[in-house]
Amino acid sequence: MTAHPAQPVQSALSEMGGPNDPPPPVKGTLNRLLFWIFPTNFSIFLMWGAIPGILLTTQVQNIDPANVVPHMMIVTVAGSICAMIAQPLAGEVSDRTRSKLGRRTPWMVLGTIVGGVGLLGLAISSKSLVMITIAWCVVQIAYNFVQGPLSAILPDRVPLNRRGTFSAIFGCGLMAGSTIGGIVGSQFIHRIPAAYILFAIIVFVVVLGFVFFNPDHSNVDEPKPPFELKEFLKTFMISPKQHPDFFWAFMGRLLLYIAYFAVAGYQLLILEHYIGLSEGKAADTVAAVGVVSLITILLSTAVGGPLSDKMGRRKPVVFVSSALMSLALIIPFFNSHVAIWYVYAAVMGLGFGAFQGVDTALMSEVLPSAESFGKDLGVVNIAATLPQVMAPFLAGVIVLVGGGGSAGYRLMFPVCFVFAVLGASCIAFIKGVR
Repeated sequence: MTAHPAQPVQSALSEMGGPNDPPPPVKGTLNRLLFWIFPTNFSIFLMWGAIPGILLTTQVQNIDPANVVPHMMIVTVAGSICAMIAQPLAGEVSDRTRSKLGRRTPWMVLGTIVGGVGLLGLAISSKSLVMITIAWCVVQIAYNFVQGPLSAILPDRVPLNRRGTFSAIFGCGLMAGSTIGGIVGSQFIHRIPAAYILFAIIVFVVVLGFVFFNPDHSNVDEPKPPFELKEFLKTFMISPKQHPDFFWAFMGRLLLYIAYFAVAGYQLLILEHYIGLSEGKAADTVAAVGVVSLITILLSTAVGGPLSDKMGRRKPVVFVSSALMSLALIIPFFNSHVAIWYVYAAVMGLGFGAFQGVDTALMSEVLPSAESFGKDLGVVNIAATLPQVMAPFLAGVIVLVGGGGSAGYRLMFPVCFVFAVLGASCIAFIKGVR
């Protein structure tokens, strides 16, 4: 919703929470920004939800079904290493960018263009593992140059007293996109090139809409901070002594994401080799389970962020949501019936949705520096991208150690349960946020 044309700045100022808050929007109000955050985050995570666990897995499986696990380990680890490096690099570069369009916009637009080329590369790489790996690395780098600057918009433009709500919208977009992406991806397993082209178009159109309707302040006259490689590399060293709250928030997210992505990334294979479904039935189940997840995710995400704003507290919501995720991960260990997978999806949706709805706001309040939001959030996002490196490798090792069959996939659940419990425990050590 847009403020009256005659009073956009005044209306926006009235939404600010204090003297240390960011300047008002260039155009419209915070409500316009709030409106556009959802479809932008949704479109990006629609792609992330469809590709790694469904489309990419199917492509790799079609090349060599007997070696799908080790080959998936190679492709996903290579791509996720690129993503892990790209996120903080995108933040550092955008922090130092000076243009009439602001710091973030140029990189978001460029990222969608290069990312589209990478998706086209995936569309034409049906028989070569090497080409799939290269194209996936391009996609990871490019779209993380969109996602990193987009994450920085929360501290860049949103006042403290609205960040819980904005975090909830971020979380809703992330989880709805990821879940519906899985549903969409499962419907395109026999038309994979068309899916890649569709995602490239959707993300490009939505990101352009975001930057057009929510222009940033020109910063051409702002001094550019000097770049020091040594200082930049130091940001990857998260010190529990210098920034303990940042360290524990980072570790909590890291461990919970490892637990989540280890299972989510292998969902199709789990349904085939542990639950015992055929490939077609497994794909249909991914879609059906996605609907269940979506309902619980949207419910808990929508409640979690605003509730934390109202309470003035983040930690209780994050802790409870982490505990729910831990519970969900141990449920399939005791029963491999397909109905149990629906229970798992519902409980995980409640936990992960609430976690995403509040964790971004919590992270924004423990950043080490107010001068480098983009870079610091890029480091924060390593806690989301590093698990995408570790989780496929970890899951693959667990499956192979367990014998490569049903027992191997079953072993994933207690191991991931331990990671989730450790992640939930980290929240208790955060002192600077209630």
